[in-house]
Amino acid sequence: MSATAASRNALRTGTILLVFACVGTAILAFTHQSTEPTIMRGQQAEKLALLSQVLPSALHDNDLLSDQHSVPPDDLLGTRKASSVWLARRAGQFSGVVLEAIAPDGYSGDISLLIGIDANGTVTGVRVTAHHETPGLGDYIDHAKSPWIDQFSGKSLAAPSSKHWKVIKDGGVFDARAGATITPRAVVRAVKNALEYFAKHRAEFNAPPAREPQA
Repeated sequence: MSATAASRNALRTGTILLVFACVGTAILAFTHQSTEPTIMRGQQAEKLALLSQVLPSALHDNDLLSDQHSVPPDDLLGTRKASSVWLARRAGQFSGVVLEAIAPDGYSGDISLLIGIDANGTVTGVRVTAHHETPGLGDYIDHAKSPWIDQFSGKSLAAPSSKHWKVIKDGGVFDARAGATITPRAVVRAVKNALEYFAKHRAEFNAPPAREPQA
């Protein structure tokens, strides 16, 4: 094959590959553009469903996803980076909040939590959103495995009293399975700390929503 023929063959091959690459990119871009709204709707629906597990829908009439705010790291929340809060309102009045919190002292590391608290400072629900606890031993904190986490609902800083915010083994009121108390101890502390965070910032949560600037 002559040098000219070889050059033409290489050019033709390169052109074909370029066309395939362009077509493939276009198909991927079209697919992404077509499916992105559906994926986003699915993610929002999943997040809203999780929020509704810790804060009953009867407590608010606003869109929680639109009332999401970022708060800086705080020791009471156990967070080492900015986290989210969702403010609930009913008839324009503050009615509750959902906090992201971390129990940093789980048996196998961080335990991520969502904690719902009403305007009176009472826990409306708690869910574990991520953990590394031992399967079959400490993972009963996960609502999908056990209703253990439901015992926080209805609790506040006043009920039980501060000295009773512990597992039963330590003189408190919270149940824990024998042989796996490190995990529930961490969760109990994290929920109590979240209630203290709420009490500290209640006035900020209760402030009227900022008005949009006039055009």
